[in-house]
Amino acid sequence: MPPPGIRRANVDDLPALRSLWLAAKLPADELEIRLTEFQVAGSGETFAGAIGMQIIRQHLRLHSEDYLDYSVADAARELFLERSQKLAANHGVFRIWTQETSPYWRRWGFQPADAETLARLPDEWKDFEGRWLTLELKNEDTINAALQSHSIGFTDAGKKQAAQAAERARQLKLAITITGFAIFFICVAIAVYLLRHRPSFP
Repeated sequence: MPPPGIRRANVDDLPALRSLWLAAKLPADELEIRLTEFQVAGSGETFAGAIGMQIIRQHLRLHSEDYLDYSVADAARELFLERSQKLAANHGVFRIWTQETSPYWRRWGFQPADAETLARLPDEWKDFEGRWLTLELKNEDTINAALQSHSIGFTDAGKKQAAQAAERARQLKLAITITGFAIFFICVAIAVYLLRHRPSFP
């Protein structure tokens, strides 16, 4: 078979996908509802296999991988991994997870998730049985610390601006008050002057 290409699954792929899922004893009815998660490998109109890519918040899961023609499996996996990384970049994903058992994923950097890493696994996936492999794309702690520091900087700047605005308002209020008293005393002085120097009539 020629080297495969990959594309997003569509409704025309459902018969081949359902056949694949049923043969692999996967929940075909559930996966059919999530058709848009799947990427399909093949050449032209030939269907060779598929894999699901589910995104939850900052996490992406590769799942339900299977092939009709395993001679193209590793070539397809390389393309699937590239596609998953592009999706991850577009959705701000920090980490890719999978329970797929092919040695391919280990060769491309996936590592068994230890207890500390598993604590980051989304709650929606914690009931899935099997061993998890994971690939860190971005250091979540570093990014969160940077965001928090940036947020604190914004908060401090905002407080400083608010204090400066309050000081300007206080100075303006003081200036208005002084000007008001000055006008008042000038008016009193004018009134006293006019009273003292008003012309007297015989």
